[in-house]
Formats: sequence, structure tokens, C-alpha cells
Amino acid sequence: MKSPKRVLAIIVCGVLLIAGAGWLVGAQLRSPADEAASRKPPPPSFITVAVEKKKLTSTVTLNGTLAYGSPLPVTLGGMVGTGTAAGTAEAQRVTRPPRVGRVREGSVLMEVNGRPVFTLRGREPMHRTIALGTSGADVRQLQRALRRLGFNSPTSGTFDQGTAAALKNWYAKKGYEAQEPNLEARRAIDELRRGVRSAEETLLTEKKALDEDRDVYHLKAKYDNARREVEQAQKALRRTRDTELTPDDRDKIETLQAAVRTAEESLLEAEQALEGAKPEDDKRLLELKVANASQNLDAANAALANYGEQQTLTREKLLEEQRKALRTADEAFLAAERELRNARRLSPQRLKVTNARQNLADAKRLLAEQLETYGVSLPPGEIVFLPSLPARIDKVEVKAGAVVENKVATVTSSAFAVTGSVDVSETKLLKVGLSATLESGDGRTFPAKLTAIGEKAKVETEDKPKGQGEQAEDPSVGAEPVLLTPTVTKGLRPLVGTPVTVRVSVGETDDPVLSVPVAAVVTSADGKPRVQVETSTDKTKDVEVRTGLTADGNVEVTPVNSGDLKEGDRVVVGNA
Repeated sequence: MKSPKRVLAIIVCGVLLIAGAGWLVGAQLRSPADEAASRKPPPPSFITVAVEKKKLTSTVTLNGTLAYGSPLPVTLGGMVGTGTAAGTAEAQRVTRPPRVGRVREGSVLMEVNGRPVFTLRGREPMHRTIALGTSGADVRQLQRALRRLGFNSPTSGTFDQGTAAALKNWYAKKGYEAQEPNLEARRAIDELRRGVRSAEETLLTEKKALDEDRDVYHLKAKYDNARREVEQAQKALRRTRDTELTPDDRDKIETLQAAVRTAEESLLEAEQALEGAKPEDDKRLLELKVANASQNLDAANAALANYGEQQTLTREKLLEEQRKALRTADEAFLAAERELRNARRLSPQRLKVTNARQNLADAKRLLAEQLETYGVSLPPGEIVFLPSLPARIDKVEVKAGAVVENKVATVTSSAFAVTGSVDVSETKLLKVGLSATLESGDGRTFPAKLTAIGEKAKVETEDKPKGQGEQAEDPSVGAEPVLLTPTVTKGLRPLVGTPVTVRVSVGETDDPVLSVPVAAVVTSADGKPRVQVETSTDKTKDVEVRTGLTADGNVEVTPVNSGDLKEGDRVVVGNA
């Protein structure tokens, strides 16, 4: 049996053992606060970068689109060809549309109703028909273009016979005919001339009747003459209808028939000579004679046939002229009958003279107006003047068979251009002539020049309709348009219409300079810029500097005290 003291000792030892174990476990356990305290960051250290010595180039970056420059809509200045009478004018229908590609001076842009539309260099648009006697800046512009194309045209500014000849030769060289008076116009001139002669005759007659005071007598004689002219015209027409051939025609036909017979005899003789040729005879000569005789027979037969056709055409033409003469005589007879009837109703002779004089003046005026434009002319739609050539047709607006109503094509210059915009605050850094670099989507770069800023850089865009009550947004608000021109063209054609990144150089140091990140320069309380240069671990010194050009996040720095800052020194840009 254990003693009480021994039991007490064992209990005390157990308590101590348990207490020690609890203390040991408690020492290993950590509260959230202890855990958070153990994770505090270490004391801050400096983030530094090395001072570099290099050339700095400051740029303005923008996004743009590569395209052909100076887009210009092309419209026709009027009719192509002369058209027809009012009310029946034929539609201006495209028979050969423009084609995308290069266009040169003097080339055919398109065809309308089979007539050409040429391109020439000039700023004065076609707006009227240029005919004999037309003068103006547009005529001088045409004359100068003809001279550039190698045709000897004057440059007087008046469309004269020399200009008309040059224009006609140019059209012929291109395979077309210049616009000349058609049959209808020639008939109109002849009719106007006859009208003048008739008006002169009428005036003389009326004046004579006025002088002799024989109003009714004169008109009666005129009536009788008109009736006799109708009878004579009727007799002439019947005589021509009844007579098939004149004696001269018969003699000519007999002569041609005799020539045919003679040619047949010659051919027969030549063929017989060839068939009976001996070995020593020149067979090639005999064959040649046969061929020649055959050709002579063909020619004789053709002459006979042609004369018959010609005689028929001549007879038909004579019949038509006599029919027309009969119609004219009938009209004159009716007019004379009407005048006589009016005179018998006491029409004053003096008024007749006045009217006859006015009719003659009107007839002369109409003839003079017609003669002013009679001859070779240039319809307003057959020339398109463009400010500069060669150019490039960028977009075709019409197809074959379409009716020409508005724009037919859009032309651009053959040079490339990039359009874009920059923030207004950056425009003060830009000036025309600055160098730039274009970067395509695949990383290729091309040199360029800044050629225009602001209004001069705006290019035409297609009109887009706005919705009812809507205001179209202008994405360029607060921005200025810029225009850049690539200085090399190789490799650019496939990139037309694609976006490019443009970097315009707005400043550059002449030589390599000390540069640090912009974040390394701080302004102290005295307003002077400084950088913190690391001298040893976690130790720095302030160096006063002068700043210069800023480019791509770096800034040019120059130490106020020479030697305080050099290439390779490390400057503080932040703490870590």
C-alpha cells in the first residue's frame, strides 16, 4: 500500500507534465493578429533605372487610312453628240463605261451613245457647246490641250477654222469623227437661205407694187405665175415617171454591154490559148492572161451593174426633187391665192412692204445665227477637264446601258495619301513638311511627309443620309484633319484602303544626349527640376538638372553642375 506522500508526488508530477505540454502547444499556436503582424512588408527600397545617352525623337502618333489622293467626282457637262429635235432627244445611254485604273490626257474615259468622252487637263469645266465663233477661257484651255497632244491649234481663245481642223484630226486619230452638221442641219441652212432669197424677192415685189400702185394687179400676176409653176411641176413629174431611159442612158448601157462582150471574148481567147499551149510556150504567162481577162470581165460586169444602180438612184432622186418642187409650187400657189384674196379685202400695200422688210430682216437674222455655229463643233459632254493628269479612276458610278444622270466616276491623283486626325492640342507641334513614318498592320514601315493640316487636309467623302430628326455625329470634333504623302510608292498599292499607324517626328536632338524616364524628374519646392541619383544601397543624392526634349516617355536632362550626372548612373523612379 502506497503512502499518501507518494501519491501526492505522483499527482504533482502529472500536473506539471500536463502544464508543460499545454505550454508547448500554446507556444506553437498563433492568433490572426499575430499572423497579420508577421506579414508586414519589408522596409521600402528604391526602384532605379540607368541614365542613357542616346538621340531622342519626339513624335505625334495617329491612325489613318492609306488611299489615293485628291478624290474628285466626274460629271458630264451636257449632251454627248448633238441629240435630236426637242421632245424626241435620245437618252444619254452609256455604251462603254469607265474602267478603274490610270487615265491619261487625251484618253477616252467612256462612250455615250457610241460617242467618245475624252479627258483633258484643265480647271475650266465644260458647260456649253463650243462651235465656230465661240470665245472664252474654255476655248483657250481646249486649244492649249490640243497643242500638248501634238495638234497645231491656235491659242487665241476663239474657236476658228484652225482649231476646228485640229479637233477634227485629233478625233480621227482616236478613231472617231468630230461632230459636224448632219443632214438635218444642212437642210435647215439651205431652207434658211431660200427663205432669205424669197424674202428679198417679196420685198422688191411689194415695193414695186407700192410704187406703181398696183396692189391687186401684182397679186393677180403672182397668183397666175404660181398656178403656171404648179402646172409645170406636174408636167415635169409626169414626164420623168413615163420615161424609163433617156437616149444618153441607152447609149451608155450599150457601151457597157459591148465592153462586157469584149471582155468575154478576151477571156475565151486566153482560155483557148492556155488549153492549146505547147511545151515550149510560157504557161505562166498564159495563165496570167487568163486571170487578167477574168478580172476585166468582172470589172465590166460590175461597171454595168453599178451604172444600172446609179441610173435607178439618179432617177429616184430626180423624182423626189420634182415631188418636192411640186409641193413647193402648191404651197406658193395657195399662198398667192390667199394673198390675192386678202388684197381684195383692201389689205394696205404699205403694210405689206413693212411686213416684207421685217420678214427679210428676220430671215437674215435666223440665217446668221445658224451660220455662227455651222461646222465642226464640240458638244459639252464629250470633254471632261480634270485639274491634273495623269489621274486614276478610283470608282465607277455607271454601268453599260445606264442613262447618264449624275456622277459617272470618281477620280483621284495617282499619288498615295494618308488621311487622319490629331487632337487640337497637338496641332501646335505640327507643321507642313515634317517627316513621318507609316506602319502597316503587318509591321512594315514607309517614309512619308506631312503635306497639309486643317481645312487644306480635308478630302471629299460620300454623302450619307441622316435619319429623321437625327444629327449625324462628327467623330472628328476636337480634332484637326491631317494629310500625309508617302515619299516612296513601292509596296503601297496592296495596302490601299487599309488602316496604318502614322508617327510624325516633331522634334529630334542633334546628337546623343543624357536621358531618363519622365517619372525620374521631380520638381522641388524651389520649382527647379531634380533627379535622385543612387549613391549606394538605399542612399541617394539630389542632382539639379535642366530638361529638354521629351520623347517616348523619356526626357533629355543636363546636370546644372557638370559631372553630377553621367551615363550609367542610376536614378530613382519610385519605391518598392
